[in-house]
Amino acid sequence: MYTVKNLSAASIEIKNSKFHSFLVSYNEIEKKLEELKNIHKKANHFVTAFRYLNKSNQIIEHSNDDKEPRGSAGRPTLKVLQGYDLINVGVITIRYFGGILLGVGNLARAYSDVAKNAVLNAKIIEYKDIFEYTFEVDYDKIKKIEYLIKKFNIFVIERGFGTEGIEYIIRDDIEKINLIKENL
Repeated sequence: MYTVKNLSAASIEIKNSKFHSFLVSYNEIEKKLEELKNIHKKANHFVTAFRYLNKSNQIIEHSNDDKEPRGSAGRPTLKVLQGYDLINVGVITIRYFGGILLGVGNLARAYSDVAKNAVLNAKIIEYKDIFEYTFEVDYDKIKKIEYLIKKFNIFVIERGFGTEGIEYIIRDDIEKINLIKENL
């Protein structure tokens, strides 16, 4: 499975209809949708699709046609995410109607093409499960741990001073957490 490192976008125009697609992290989809609705007040449709892993490691998927003919917008967008094996991501596609009816087939093709272009424009990375780990380091080992945190870009949630040393809470993939464990 794969995910995206940052936002990407793509646009196409078909028979005067403009399609703008945004590929975002699943955690950002609601915020981004609200932002886009405020920016693109004259857009006719805001189609969404997303895939994410829940706490039980099950893939949850959903799509929304936003008043387009049923199955012509959200589903083709979701199929792009499935086809690229993307997880913890969402796509928002904005459509400005150009005055010419496209038909269900052309709509489905347009929505999937613009979503595919957004994926191709993205920085795709391999998905890794993220874990949280809490540990305490004696003061004499702090330099070594700080060096590893910096070198391997480990995400530190919190550092706190204790009586024996510093307590850390980190969040990262299992390989990085095991690296820290080996050096304690």
